Amino acid sequence: MKISSFKIYEVKPRWIFIKIITDEGIEGWGEMISGTKTEAVTACANEMCKKIIGRDPFDIEALWQELYRSFFRGGPINMTVISGIETALWDIKGKYYNMPVYEFLGGKVRDKLKVYSWIGGDRPNNVAEEAKQRFDQGFTAVKMNATEELHYIDSYEKVDQVLERINSIKELLGNKVQVGIDFHGRVHKPMAKILIKELEPFRPMFIEEPVLPENWDAIIDIAKNSPIPIATGERLSTRWEFKRLFNNNSVDIIQPDVALAGGILETRKIAAAAEMYDIAVAPHAPYGSIALAATLQLDMCTPNVFIQEQSLGIHYNKGFDLIDFVKNKEIFMFKDGYLDVPEKPGLGIEIDEDLVKKVAAEGLVWSNPKWKNYDGTIAEW
Repeated sequence: MKISSFKIYEVKPRWIFIKIITDEGIEGWGEMISGTKTEAVTACANEMCKKIIGRDPFDIEALWQELYRSFFRGGPINMTVISGIETALWDIKGKYYNMPVYEFLGGKVRDKLKVYSWIGGDRPNNVAEEAKQRFDQGFTAVKMNATEELHYIDSYEKVDQVLERINSIKELLGNKVQVGIDFHGRVHKPMAKILIKELEPFRPMFIEEPVLPENWDAIIDIAKNSPIPIATGERLSTRWEFKRLFNNNSVDIIQPDVALAGGILETRKIAAAAEMYDIAVAPHAPYGSIALAATLQLDMCTPNVFIQEQSLGIHYNKGFDLIDFVKNKEIFMFKDGYLDVPEKPGLGIEIDEDLVKKVAAEGLVWSNPKWKNYDGTIAEW
């Protein structure tokens, strides 16, 4: 079997799908992250895919190494393309051997997978009402953004607003629902220290991205002084970037993204390294159906995964949602806040390519929100 061709689809609201085709008719799907550089990602994907035409799609590790080991390597654009290609190759291999991908990686280690749901939107509001809705749907865990934009040093009025939101959930539901609080890199070190201390009585499930990942020293300082588990990793694009987190003993939970960190096997390697340091895994997966399906394959064979993000109904999904491009929608149907183990071969999903083509023809223009502080300086989104 040889790789014969490929297709790339830019799909609203903010997804890039890739299909790799073989000369025996077996096709595999992967997903890449658009971010704010959709055209750059697509161009990079076209260039990389041309290099693997005529190659054996089963040689996944060899092809990964060849694509990764360029002189200028790593970075989000290179790595999301490699991730999409690698995922599609696993889909092909699983379909050929009629097995889910996780069976190649040691087999399942769990009977079901706990998931959490997003609440509150970009600028969090109505969090108690939305948390109650999710609880009534069977979810026992949710995640919310902590705050809107914050300056390096900001007001205690904004701190109080954060506390009022989390308190509204606790007053309504008590400890029946676990609450993850995402700082989203919006918070600088001085305010992060204040917020974490103030949030301690509310017992959050974790604090996510307390500061931007490039602020390594700040993450170490915060982690040493926080009784709340610290999570980060969604923006890290190689195992070597995670290596620094492990060596610094600075996090309790890593959140690698299968669509950015190098694909399914590479993310499995990262999770295995985390296990050596007694670090939990909660994979990042707020994008499309293919990325989530790939992440589920990782989850099924990874013992230190304790919960999974998913994007059904997330505030970014305007016009189309997670299940719209999948024919077998039952793979993403939650039961009391859990997902069943996928059993179909490959990634386990059947893509509605006719709909993908139709939507891709409309074009994709996605840009992260641009925020400013009260004084006009750029704020982190």
